[in-house]
Amino acid sequence: MSAAVSVSTPTSTQTYSPQPSFVGIVRGELFKVSRQFSTWVLAVLYVGGIGLSYLVDVGTSMGEDPTWTIYKLLGVDMLVLKVFGGAFMIIVTARLIGMEYSGGTIRILLGRGVGRLQLLFGKLTALTLIALGVVCTTLLLDLLLAAILLLISVGNINPLTATPNGFWSDAGIYLLLALLSLGVTILMATAVTVVGRSLVIGLTVAMVWYPAENFSTIFLILGYQLTKSDFWYLLSGNFLGLNLNAMPAVILPQRASPATNFSFSTPLVPVDGGHTLLVTALFAVAFAVVAIVLTARRDVKE
Repeated sequence: MSAAVSVSTPTSTQTYSPQPSFVGIVRGELFKVSRQFSTWVLAVLYVGGIGLSYLVDVGTSMGEDPTWTIYKLLGVDMLVLKVFGGAFMIIVTARLIGMEYSGGTIRILLGRGVGRLQLLFGKLTALTLIALGVVCTTLLLDLLLAAILLLISVGNINPLTATPNGFWSDAGIYLLLALLSLGVTILMATAVTVVGRSLVIGLTVAMVWYPAENFSTIFLILGYQLTKSDFWYLLSGNFLGLNLNAMPAVILPQRASPATNFSFSTPLVPVDGGHTLLVTALFAVAFAVVAIVLTARRDVKE
């Protein structure tokens, strides 16, 4: 008598295919940025730019009016954040997005199950976190340097401890405007890099975007003088960079004029705060749509 032993065989083979999580993608993008030597070089240069702006102010009179002094410091802080911080974010954005195309790694990432928009949004989230880190670091460094500057030029830090009425609300609004400028700058650098599908193209176009708009006023004035048509002046009212330059002065109250009185090109026609915000919002939406649509629908051949 014999006993038969039956062994059941699996009817289906179960395979484990891990899917990348959004948090993991963001963490991976932050890891890339932190491991790039150029990122830290740029960070050092940015901190140096902040220090240089204060060194320049040490050599100039800060005035005897505490209100003028504190608003002047606010203007310098926000100007450095928008100009130097914006340039820093342009370079980081173009590198983070463009290197996938230039290096051909985007096909590898997509082949491993990362969705196209998932990758794009992960990069944008990482860039947003980096921008917030830049803002927080800038504010802390500005506070320290402002105290040192006041001790050198005024002999005390009374302007910091006895701020005029309305100053902190004005400072908060100015900070929000600076954040808006950084946000649309990141979207601009993202869009041009996605369009060009190249680190070099994205970095070049994004870096010259705002300077080109500032210099364009010369040609717009020339066009008006040659044609006597208001079209050229009206055209300047639709430029992103010119509206960002004009935004603080037309939104903040008159008492904050020492913080907004900087010589940058603005639209050649009068604009108000609503106009500058509308133009900025339209550009931000356009940049986002271009980046999303091209990322989602265009073939990846790199």
